[in-house]
Amino acid sequence: MRRLFEVEGLVVGNLQGTGHDSGPELWITADHGWCCKGFVNQCQTILNVLKGGTVQKKVLYVSNAGAIAQKGLSICQTLGHVKETSVTGKALQTALKLIYPPRCTICGGMVDSDFGLCGPCWRDTPIISGLCCDTCGVPLPGEDDGRPEYCDACLTIARPWTRGRAALLYKDNGRKLVLSLKHGDRHDIVRLAANWMSQAARPLLRQDTLVAPVPLHWTRMLKRRFNQSSLLAQALARQTGSLVCPDLLIRLRATRSLDGLGQKDRFDTLDRAIGVKPGRRHRIVGRNVLLVDDVMTSGATLSACAQACFSAGAGDVCVLTLARVAKDA
Repeated sequence: MRRLFEVEGLVVGNLQGTGHDSGPELWITADHGWCCKGFVNQCQTILNVLKGGTVQKKVLYVSNAGAIAQKGLSICQTLGHVKETSVTGKALQTALKLIYPPRCTICGGMVDSDFGLCGPCWRDTPIISGLCCDTCGVPLPGEDDGRPEYCDACLTIARPWTRGRAALLYKDNGRKLVLSLKHGDRHDIVRLAANWMSQAARPLLRQDTLVAPVPLHWTRMLKRRFNQSSLLAQALARQTGSLVCPDLLIRLRATRSLDGLGQKDRFDTLDRAIGVKPGRRHRIVGRNVLLVDDVMTSGATLSACAQACFSAGAGDVCVLTLARVAKDA
């Protein structure tokens, strides 16, 4: 099927930033849908659409419709010099979905729209709602009567930030989503996660809030190639209309992995390991900062970030994570 595209002078390549090969292939993929030999005719159909005047013979980068939408582009604004003439963008969207039908973000099953979940995956996704700790976002028993409540951990540990929320519990599908984003290059998860996080962030956002991700050290960035917290922060800012500064914070030194460390060792490891980037200090003075991370376990990393923000003159600091580790999770 790739050959069908190439013989027409069209090159099927990677959609920039996704980290996935997006050309039609003859095997099942884990995230962007699947193709088999029975789709050859559908590939020919989309070629006919393309030849109908929407694409000049340049490079056309395609993935599924959802991946293109994630980049903030319509089909007729993709990276391949697409020109809408006789065939509308809507028709091209429809044709493209014949090859890349919407799939559940977690299990790959058929769903109605991109960036969605099937019924069973919704059931097993631990979305946090109702009463929760006002500092870390972990769910609490009881009814929400508008008064702030706190979990045992936040009553024991002095948190340097004011308020915090989390979208999911770090278990079941919550854990799968975090690990897939962090270690599986599943950037398509970001948009779904940003929807949940924007709902959780409502009590934290103010008009002048500056969204900032927890940073990675440059040596770890070289290995991972991206900062998942930065992807989440930028997607959240787009969802909420907030300002974002992806490089507000920096790692002043490389630290060992926190996996397997106790609470005290985690805090000791991160002590004075994070600071505000010198060229960004003017953006933080007197402002409210919302720190974004993928997971909160002990809170050591977020504490180091919050302390750095206050040291640089931040007016207030809140935290938001995709998932929260809970003792009973």
